[in-house]
Formats: sequence, C-alpha cells, structure tokens
Amino acid sequence: MTDTIVVKIGSSSLTSDEGGINRERIAFFAHELAALHEAGYQVLLVTSGAIAAGFKKIGYHTRPKLVHEKQAAAAVGQALLMQAYQEAFASYGGNGGVGVAQILLTRADFSNRKRIQNALMTIEELLHRRMLPIVNENDTVATDELKFSENDTLSALVGNLVKAKRLIILTDMDGLYSEDPRKNPNAVRYDRVEQISDDILRVAGGAGSSVGTGGMRSKIEAARIAMRGGVPVFIGRVVEPGDLNLAVSGVGKGTYFETSQHNLTTKKQWLGFHSMPQGRIFVDHGAERALLEGGKSLLPAGIRAIEGDFHPGDVVEVFNEQQQSLGRGVVNYAAWQVQAVAGLSTEEVRRRVEVTRIEVIHRDEWVTLRA
Repeated sequence: MTDTIVVKIGSSSLTSDEGGINRERIAFFAHELAALHEAGYQVLLVTSGAIAAGFKKIGYHTRPKLVHEKQAAAAVGQALLMQAYQEAFASYGGNGGVGVAQILLTRADFSNRKRIQNALMTIEELLHRRMLPIVNENDTVATDELKFSENDTLSALVGNLVKAKRLIILTDMDGLYSEDPRKNPNAVRYDRVEQISDDILRVAGGAGSSVGTGGMRSKIEAARIAMRGGVPVFIGRVVEPGDLNLAVSGVGKGTYFETSQHNLTTKKQWLGFHSMPQGRIFVDHGAERALLEGGKSLLPAGIRAIEGDFHPGDVVEVFNEQQQSLGRGVVNYAAWQVQAVAGLSTEEVRRRVEVTRIEVIHRDEWVTLRA
C-alpha cells in the first residue's frame, strides 16, 4: 500500500504580512510537494491562507476581525489560493503537471459520520487517480469565528482520517524548544517526543505573525490528536530544496513526535476527535483510574457532577477533579438521571432510575484522550 503523507502549511508561510499571496513561496512548496508525489507518495496538503490571501484584494487595509468580513475575504482568497496552487503545480509530473483538487471542510462535516465517510471516499479516489487534494476549512460558512480550532487541528483530523504515515506541520521555527529561542539563546530543542505531557504543553509558545492564527501550542495540541490516532508527527521548518523530503525521511529540521498507539477504529476515531460532546461529566480519582488504567466502564458511583442537557446515545466529555479532560464516551443515561444517581451504588441506582444499562458509559463506547 502506498504511504500517505499529510503536509500542513500556515498563512504566514504562504502570504505576505501586508496580505496577498506570496507566489515565490507557493512555488517553493509546490516543488517540495511535487517531489514527494513523484517519489510515489500519496500527498495531501492542508493549507491555510484564504483570508490572508483575499482581504487586500477585497479592499480591507488590514486583516478583518468581524466574522462576515472574514468570510467575504475567504470567499475571494480561496479562489486566488487555488489558482496559485494550480499554476505552481502545472510544471511538475508531466502530462499537464500534478493535478490538484480542492476540498473544503467544516467541523460539522467531521461530526457527521456519513458526511466524513463521503469525504474520505472522495479523498481516496483522488489519491488513487494520483491527484493532490488541497484541504482547507470552509471559512465562508464556518461558525465559531472560523476556528476549527486551527488548521493545525484540521490537519491532525485529516491525518487520522486517511491513516497517514506521517503528518508534517510546517512552522517558522525548527521544532519545539524548552523556551523561546528568539528570547533565550540557551533554549534546548526537543528532537524526539514520545509523549505529550503537561510540561511539553507548558513550554509551547504563543502565536507568531499577525497574518496567521496558529502558534506552537495549537501545533502541539494537533500532534497529540494525531499521535492518539496512531499518526507520527513532524513539526519544523522547510526552507531549502529537499527539506520536506528530509522531514518525511526522519532527519528534518524540527521535532519528531513518535507514537506507540495503534490506529483507532473508525468508530473510536469519530468518537474521540470528530464528535460534538453534548455535555460534561466530572468524576472522582477512583473513576479516573478505572477509565484510564483499568479499562473499566464508568459507573454512577464515581460521578461527582455534570454539565449540559444530554440524552442516551449522546457523546459526553469526561473530566477529572482537576478539570482535565480524560476522554469521551457515548452515554447511556439522560442528564437528569445521572444527576439523580451520581455517587450512588449500583443497587441504589437500580432502585431510583430505570435504564437499559447500569454503566453510564460502557468501555466499548469510550475513548481515552489523556496521555
């Protein structure tokens, strides 16, 4: 089976600080991506840059802040961006160049099992036909202020969806450092990371340029999603010819996030990363250990509190006593039923409510998201 590589490129790498497309940079990345394509890889590009590419063309002097202005800029910029990619890839691969295809997704697409399965079938057919799919968030219709939360997250979800061999997230820094190397020259770079701990999250920096919306923190969060799905990740720089091939080969200019996780089933992947939780359940330390270490189901006895109005069959997110997310599961109870039996023994639960299963979340309907 041909290996699939997902590459994510952000706004700051594709556009100028003043807005508009940087065709020289797009030409460079097209050369790098085409080289992978010609080497036999199946390549997907997750791109940002639609708003940044379009806001100057539409007449805004600076990147817009209002949602409808961003959507208008994205509508203009997406066409410009795809035109630039098509022209850049036209000279590679022979027979009219490397063909590219546009795929626009929203969070709602991932939340709907049928829609995301249709998207996967489309991607697989494009790859089979040796096309290079270019994925972006559909900013013209996306809600919640156009955030996925970032296209970094989108790239991780796409990487898991296609079971990529590696996810390459490009940035203007050569990897993750113990501190910001631009401020502290003694900062140490992490070459390999096998587990994203709270310490790793703490050292992730803030946002970079004013053109993009992402920072190292969002890239680390994306790496955690991909790793949990069994996809190793590279976060770093591609600035010279051949750098992208080096990144794919394991000797790139950045940090490698390796994973011992096996690919999740389609159902577990949807549950963990694509579903939209309808509520929250807070559990005690004993329930936390049972879920994370014991492979057990969640029983009412370990529940301390709930938030939201959910129903049997809905997805809920589970948190520990420190307000840290542990994972997600399909709940067997309505919210009012959980509220009525929280902290009670199994025998007492049976006396108070009538439910089909005693487990609030069965272990077969649960996915752990905490490292």
